[in-house]
Amino acid sequence: MERLQKVIANAGITSRRKAEVMIEEGKVKVNGQVVRELGVKVGNSDKIEVNGVELTQEVKRYFLLYKPRSVMSAVSDDKKRRVVSDFFTDIPERLYPVGRLDYDTSGLLLMTNDGDFANQLMHPKFEVEKRYIARVKGIPTKEALRKLENGVMLEGRKTARAKVRLQSFDKKKEKAIVEVIIHEGRNRQVRKMFDIIGHPVQKLSREAYAFLDLKGLNAGERRELTHHEVKKLKALTQFGDKK
Repeated sequence: MERLQKVIANAGITSRRKAEVMIEEGKVKVNGQVVRELGVKVGNSDKIEVNGVELTQEVKRYFLLYKPRSVMSAVSDDKKRRVVSDFFTDIPERLYPVGRLDYDTSGLLLMTNDGDFANQLMHPKFEVEKRYIARVKGIPTKEALRKLENGVMLEGRKTARAKVRLQSFDKKKEKAIVEVIIHEGRNRQVRKMFDIIGHPVQKLSREAYAFLDLKGLNAGERRELTHHEVKKLKALTQFGDKK
């Protein structure tokens, strides 16, 4: 037996939080009866309807996508821009991105129809590491990079400690390549961090998420995660990212 909102989220319809709202609004029926209580538990034999449509359990799918630049981390866009779901039109399950990458940022993005799994991975308390490679304007000093490592004030709140390493630089072109590892996921965080130290990002890519990387993939390509990889990711939400 599992809580009703969790079953709805696991079916890939919506997040658990939105499922709770739908229950409270009377949009969910169990065995023909409207249910408004969030604590109700259901089993495999129960008939669940959401907005009049019977719930069917989808097979859980987990993918790694190499998101290109100029693609929205969304399943639709009112401006008709390209979205990440465009790379999964042959997959019958409805997949959603785990977190997001900016429109102008490329790199590793997880896609799944397992809402509970996605919400757990995105929860800040689990501190899942993400590694970025940034091409920035100018050449940051050791002192400037140390500021990023120790945390900078961003929109009234200090960023968590980061791992920062200057990979290379070009004095003539006045640019540098910097590796940044963070576990937070604030909106455009890496770009804003470099803005604060006076070295705007010119190009940004997420190269790794926890133990996963982009090896063997080109921009726009994907692969399905192995059972072992999914198991390891789920373990991170129990024990943290102890690599």
